[in-house]
Amino acid sequence: MLAAAGLAQLSVPGAGRAAPASGAADEHAEVLAALDERARALTAGPPALPVRAVYRNLLLGPVDPAGRCSATAELAVTVTGYDEQPVVYPRRLTLAGSAGDRRVEREEGLDGPPPLWDLGAVRAAAGERCLVLGPADPPALAGLAAAGDRAVPAVEALWGSDWAGRLLFHLPATEEQFARLVAGGSPGWSGMAAVTVAAPGAPRHAPADRIVVNPGAYGRLSDFGRQVVATHEAVHVATRADTRAWTPLWLSEGVADWTGYRDSGRPARRIAPELARDVAAGRVPVALPGDGDFTAGAGGIAQAYEQAWLACDLIARRYGPQRLVALYRAVGEAGPGADREAWLDGLLRDGLGLGLAEFTRLWLTEVRGLAG
Repeated sequence: MLAAAGLAQLSVPGAGRAAPASGAADEHAEVLAALDERARALTAGPPALPVRAVYRNLLLGPVDPAGRCSATAELAVTVTGYDEQPVVYPRRLTLAGSAGDRRVEREEGLDGPPPLWDLGAVRAAAGERCLVLGPADPPALAGLAAAGDRAVPAVEALWGSDWAGRLLFHLPATEEQFARLVAGGSPGWSGMAAVTVAAPGAPRHAPADRIVVNPGAYGRLSDFGRQVVATHEAVHVATRADTRAWTPLWLSEGVADWTGYRDSGRPARRIAPELARDVAAGRVPVALPGDGDFTAGAGGIAQAYEQAWLACDLIARRYGPQRLVALYRAVGEAGPGADREAWLDGLLRDGLGLGLAEFTRLWLTEVRGLAG
């Protein structure tokens, strides 16, 4: 298990510069063989990772005057028991050395998020219902695996078992690494404890979702807070097939938080402290949070999550948890309307028996009640 930038140089025998067609084919095969060895080194351990890695679609470029040869390839990674198809990372390679002794001098990503091996030596912690991979310290990996094992049954109790029933976490060692994995290094994500992302190249709604955890923000939480985060993200995995681009974020983030806090016994003001402080200071929202309010780095994002939780808590208390689940699935099944508010109004009337305006008034009453 070695970082891509720190892998030992691998010899590629018999790689001539200006070979005829048969020689070029030999060189191609020899480079592929060396890359196979390189891929095995990624997952060899100890202990061996439950991961298969292979380089494919190798394209060799010309040899430059310094004797270097550029190449492109795909690193295809499959996590056993979690991925139905490989996750593909485009790579750029620089081969150095003389004929008969080619070696990989440099490897880097072409686009998209990097594989974990670009960040450092990858370790694993396996739970009964989850797997944690990453360069973080073993105790952090094991703690996250335990939280994941508790999250799965908590989610199944509300959302059922019609999903994979397992979680795959990526746990980097630093907040900077987390930002690289989820946003190409954008600092706006530093305050997020975790985010669920689709595997690169996977089809929509494929059960290969990764939960990428921010070791800084997650590590600063209490044990209870960490469990809420793990359960929140598990809801996103479990509801992937019911979630569409038109699902309002106040609903998708609200149900995830509501499930995480379910049965905690904590009063609303403890679950929504930022919103409670705003209300006490006279800063009361006038409408449900919009999708833009949940943008990483946005001002008031904590209040947006708390407002969303309170909206879903209102539905669950007034109509029952199963009505909340049914509403969520109905929103996903329905096609988006040209007028989003009218479309959502109709879905609320069908699911709860009241329209958007009345629901918002009830919710605002709950919000004002946080002032105590």
